[in-house]
Amino acid sequence: MIFMSNNYELARARMIREQLIPRGISDQRVLDAMAAVPRNAFVEDALQSQAYGDFPLPIGEGQTISQPYIVALMTQALQLQGHEKVLEIGTGCGYQSAILAHLCERVYTVERIKSLHIKARRIFDRLKLLNIVCKIDDGTLGWPEHGPYDAIIVTAAGPQIPAPLLEQLADPGRLVIPVGDRAGQDLLAINKNGGVLSRQNIERVRFVSLIGSAGWAA
Repeated sequence: MIFMSNNYELARARMIREQLIPRGISDQRVLDAMAAVPRNAFVEDALQSQAYGDFPLPIGEGQTISQPYIVALMTQALQLQGHEKVLEIGTGCGYQSAILAHLCERVYTVERIKSLHIKARRIFDRLKLLNIVCKIDDGTLGWPEHGPYDAIIVTAAGPQIPAPLLEQLADPGRLVIPVGDRAGQDLLAINKNGGVLSRQNIERVRFVSLIGSAGWAA
């Protein structure tokens, strides 16, 4: 079933009202971004009727688009003000990138799977998200040419925080990443301030594996 545009707008409003606000998503800028970005644009045609459901969806290549609440939770944890340069590891379908693009000055996003990178780039172009820069590479190594980054978000789970990402995080800066084993992880917010790292456990989560030289082996 393909929804008309007004149905999608109603679905986004319901998503915010029923899935996000009751779970503590209170940053109005994040809520506005979640309302502005058409999640359905990042979902396969056969799954359009489920685009705003309270669950992840497959996007191909064994990857998923995260549950809307998790996208909002990780975004809120970055505490973006609008001026930041953000690094995203794991472009996937591009939905998280698009949310970030509404909240910061520039997004640099890295994806290791070529087919996902190509699809995401086409959607960014179609939506005129001109402040997103993307490439295909090992995301666990970051993107040092454009660092340091005011904020870094990792949308796959590794056994530890990749050292290159900590090195590329600005001071002050904030990194949000799921860390644990393949069965489940803790979503962490890492603050760097005055050369000192502090850690906050946000929530228990389950993400696809972060594959790379500073993550899991393929």
